[in-house]
Amino acid sequence: MICIVLVAGHGTVLETQIKYDDTGLYSHLTGVPKALLPGIGGKKILDFWRQLFTEVYLVTNADKYKHYERWATANDFPVENVVNDGSTTLEDRLGAVADLQLVIHSRRLQDDIVVIAGDMLCADHNFDIAQVIRFFRSKPGELIIYYELEESEKSSSRGIVEVCPDSHRISRFLEKPHDGLIQSRLASVVFYCIQRDSLSLLSDFIKMQPRAADRSFGRFWEWFINEKQLDVFGMKLPTGFQLIGQVGLSDYTKWLTHYSNKQLDNPTKPITCRSYARVGLIGNPSDGFNGKTIAMTISNFWAEVTLTESQTLVLVPHPLNDPTEFGSLQDLFCISRKEGYLGGLRLLQATCKKFYQFCSKQGIALTKQNFTLKYDTNIPRQVGLAGSSAIVSATLKCLMKFYNITDNDLPKPIRANFILSVETDELFITAGLQDRVVQVYEGLVYMDFSKTLMEDQGYGNYVSMDMNGLPPFWLAYLSDPSDSGRIHSNIRQRWLSGESVVVEAMETFAELTDRARAAIQTGDWSTLAQLMDQNFELRRTIYTDDCLGPGNLKMVQLAKQFGSSVKLPGSGGAVVGLCLDNARLMEMRQAFQEAGCVFCVIGPYNPSISTASGQH
Repeated sequence: MICIVLVAGHGTVLETQIKYDDTGLYSHLTGVPKALLPGIGGKKILDFWRQLFTEVYLVTNADKYKHYERWATANDFPVENVVNDGSTTLEDRLGAVADLQLVIHSRRLQDDIVVIAGDMLCADHNFDIAQVIRFFRSKPGELIIYYELEESEKSSSRGIVEVCPDSHRISRFLEKPHDGLIQSRLASVVFYCIQRDSLSLLSDFIKMQPRAADRSFGRFWEWFINEKQLDVFGMKLPTGFQLIGQVGLSDYTKWLTHYSNKQLDNPTKPITCRSYARVGLIGNPSDGFNGKTIAMTISNFWAEVTLTESQTLVLVPHPLNDPTEFGSLQDLFCISRKEGYLGGLRLLQATCKKFYQFCSKQGIALTKQNFTLKYDTNIPRQVGLAGSSAIVSATLKCLMKFYNITDNDLPKPIRANFILSVETDELFITAGLQDRVVQVYEGLVYMDFSKTLMEDQGYGNYVSMDMNGLPPFWLAYLSDPSDSGRIHSNIRQRWLSGESVVVEAMETFAELTDRARAAIQTGDWSTLAQLMDQNFELRRTIYTDDCLGPGNLKMVQLAKQFGSSVKLPGSGGAVVGLCLDNARLMEMRQAFQEAGCVFCVIGPYNPSISTASGQH
């Protein structure tokens, strides 16, 4: 693919201010073309773009040609690839589109091309150009690179695009629109990929625009997209851009410092993110059967992932969860029997793989930065508290922060689907959406997974609920979950085949959830406790005692002896309950502990309180 760099601009504000700057700090830059000014890390801006491609052409003006000729000879760049458009002033310029056509015709280029503004300062010089080209070649049209404007940037300074989130097709392009004319904050920069077969349209556009001032790429894309309605697609770079030819000296130095500091900050600031265990309070396991549930994240147990920039990509095994060394064969036997064979390392790897795949498909070009990932967790394993999805969720948070992926790029409902796909598609873990949704939204969440919603929009209706004044829920789990049963059993097959008992049960779970939602909103904790009991009995009816397992049944029976409501918070190995008598709660704690179970009073994780206090 051929790259053409546009460096034919005339007499900019920046050039003038450098010339007349009285501090003397920039006297050595007087007369230097914009593309040859220092960029990030002191490297010339043009050097950055040149290193990304094997075949590069420049188009400049007669006034600056000698500078680029000298740069070419000093940098082993073919001088014949520097094209002089003959203009010497702003008044006799050709215009950007005409300059591009000049290079194509004079050098008889017959290939797809990348067009880049040579005075474009990029916040991050590590993005993967190969990913951009692959995305371009996967689409039946042209490609425009865009980014999300920073808060300080005005849409009136850029070409603004509207992009379909599903097809990535650009439906509208407005060149420097007035404030309020368009809601989009997605800004195009002079970084385009144009198919060989579309190059002839450059001539058609130039014939329609006799004035050089109208031969800008902003006007070209308005004509190409809005009027001709031809296919142009958008790809986002999660980084910022600045055309330094449009700014003065103070802004140039400010942007240079701003972008340089960003690069300096990244390696020294590890990113640490947490996701929390969850308890299903009502409705589960109907989340996998178009039902409704309410679940809550709890602060007692968490998974934490730390990402640090590094030379190579490294996934660090956890010393306890990913053991490779054992004290003896008996030690290996005991650990394997209790913990299983699969630790958290596979979760990190699968999340990274799926993340790259998602960004490539969604038209998000990632930077070529490497990192080291390590994790820690105190969520007990194999007791149904969503420990695996917590690790995936925390890993995804880190990756999003590291690559500057925003909520607009990966909205919360889609994020939950993403986490589920990591587990089901990559690792073949049987799971439903409930855990992933509540770990993404955090707090107390009502979830409706009705068939209509799931088919129409690809996700359910998720509502965060008020957590003020919640009663003291408790949690108990087996210290040895080996007899926690086979909770998922054959229910899915029976549900898919339309067995009335199972279908009606899932509908009843949804009804219980709606009633529980009303009880929570009114603070009717006695009704909520009764509904939790009904949830368990209904689950017991369709899953049977053999499937639930003796360990789960033992914990349920023990809780009932103390008059507490009780149900399974997940797939098995733990129980959650609501005991409104504090004295009985303390007696029950002792009974569970004496029975060899782990017991704790739940600390709800409220994201609004945690955010306000600075926690993550």
